[in-house]
Amino acid sequence: MKFLVDVGVGKKVERWLKENGYDVMPARDINPNAADSELLHLAVAEKRMVITMDKDFGELVYNSGLLFCSCNPA
Repeated sequence: MKFLVDVGVGKKVERWLKENGYDVMPARDINPNAADSELLHLAVAEKRMVITMDKDFGELVYNSGLLFCSCNPA
């Protein structure tokens, strides 16, 4: 599985995912000031699951009109 980890999520989460073999892209390494919409587009383009603490992110996803893929580890 591939993850995009938002800035508000602790580094411990990033570290744990990496240590357990997951493909992790921390938003803080890309652009810590990136808008949620930018992160959403990046996640869709790279087929990554977003880990965030933002309560409004779900609404952004719903209203974005973007096509999403389901994550299938197979």
